[in-house]
Amino acid sequence: MTSEDLRTEGGLLIDERTVEQPEAGDHERLAHYVKKNKIVESAVLGAPIEALCGKVWIPSRDPGKFPVCPECKEIYEGLPQGKEPKE
Repeated sequence: MTSEDLRTEGGLLIDERTVEQPEAGDHERLAHYVKKNKIVESAVLGAPIEALCGKVWIPSRDPGKFPVCPECKEIYEGLPQGKEPKE
């Protein structure tokens, strides 16, 4: 916090920091990690797919255009190398 974040007004201390809070729909703006064997099934059959973080959706966008879901990334990085999560 810097002195620019705080000011006084009428005897009150005003905190003007900006804090980013996740909003509803934020999962729609993220790329998620999923099990490899489910990607083709979802693409061919149009079936819903479940991300490591638990989000269930039918993929329809290029995930390369979005930042990676931090929850999926944390789960993925906690897996043993070369292993996928069990069903």
